[in-house]
Amino acid sequence: MSHTVIVTGGAGFIGSNFVRLLLSDTSHRIVIVDKLTYAGHLESVADFTGNPRVVFLREDIAVSSAMEKVFHTYEPSWVVNFAAESHVDRSIDRPDPFLQTNTVGTFVLLDTVRRFLASRGGHMRDSFRFLHVSTDEVYGSLGPEGRFHEQSPYAPNSPYAASKAAADHFVRAYWHTYKLPTLLTNCSNNYGPFQYPEKLISLTIVNALAGKALRIYGDGLQVRDWLFVEDHCRALLLVLEKGEVGQQYNVGGDAERTNREIVDRLCDLLESRIPARENKALRGRSITRYHDLKTFVTDRPGHDRRYAIDATKIRTELGWIPRHTLDAGLEKTVAWYLEHRDWCEQVMARRYDGERLGLSM
Repeated sequence: MSHTVIVTGGAGFIGSNFVRLLLSDTSHRIVIVDKLTYAGHLESVADFTGNPRVVFLREDIAVSSAMEKVFHTYEPSWVVNFAAESHVDRSIDRPDPFLQTNTVGTFVLLDTVRRFLASRGGHMRDSFRFLHVSTDEVYGSLGPEGRFHEQSPYAPNSPYAASKAAADHFVRAYWHTYKLPTLLTNCSNNYGPFQYPEKLISLTIVNALAGKALRIYGDGLQVRDWLFVEDHCRALLLVLEKGEVGQQYNVGGDAERTNREIVDRLCDLLESRIPARENKALRGRSITRYHDLKTFVTDRPGHDRRYAIDATKIRTELGWIPRHTLDAGLEKTVAWYLEHRDWCEQVMARRYDGERLGLSM
């Protein structure tokens, strides 16, 4: 059965990868809704621009009148909400866009869906799905043991995490109050192609190639559970197709590493492809390997120490397993950034030069 799917944030990192999955594995019609802030780019959707199955709309999900028009024009049966401000450091510097997009925007979408379904009668409700894509950061920070599961209490520690936690609660409330057919997923740290170069993996690759310092916050022993973006997208499609409405599913890669370990592995992978001695950006400097660019800097304010996802529920109930090991995913990611330096230059131009963020107090 084919659906019309609204994908908010479809010009961003995970959203654009999800659209590619829909195009390759389904016959669904796709309506991308994206505000095109600094991390959403037409360059990220250029490979399917002109595809007759894809419509692109530059709109803000927090504007109720705009969303009302989108829903009544395209009459979706699925909505997947990726639209979000997502960088913790930026949320420390300026929290207000995170509240507006992540919380208010999600509320506007939910209420637009509520009114839309009410106007269409009960026949659409059975097949309609609203999937809200969230983060493990809503759960706060773990100690050295244990993992986050779907019943873990929420304890957000950054403005970004708080804005996403509030959105999650609205999703839950609209299911319990209005029986809106919602689904909620919370994922671990994503990485892979088309990630804006501000997060640890993408920024480390870009900065290393440019001969810039590879900043490591604090002691670098913060632990994250890493998930290759293509595996995450397949999990989301499975949740839409087989998930139980009103349920929450944690999606993790079962690949815990310290930030320091991730940077070291990226340095090794880059060294095997473009040795530092042959990198023009390092010519004339006493840098013989990318590891020499590592620089330990003041830690992020309120930096969570460890995240880890228990993905038992989605594995046992829906049969999802990640297809990529961490090493395989990192190899594919490094290869992609090496082959797409023009994309990096285009999306970063006049927007971000890799400078340190998140020190505002």
